[in-house]
Amino acid sequence: MTLHFSRVITPIEDMEIWSAISDHFSFVISYESRTGPGLHGKPGFVASWRSFSPGSSAVRVTGSPFKTFNEAESACNELLKYLTTDKR
Repeated sequence: MTLHFSRVITPIEDMEIWSAISDHFSFVISYESRTGPGLHGKPGFVASWRSFSPGSSAVRVTGSPFKTFNEAESACNELLKYLTTDKR
């Protein structure tokens, strides 16, 4: 399964957030910068995920922040493969 990210419309101008869902997980990619509107942090594309299980919290995808959106998207897809692989 491949994730298909869609841009999230936010009330804050120029905030860049994309989301995608699978059967059991939610993924978000946001763009952060040190200054300007939107999320502040180390510049780049930050990816996170969470399970749909009750009480689960978001976890940052290893490697964040990424230099490009495509790198963040690829990391999310690889993590989804890992999370959905039967490890028995």
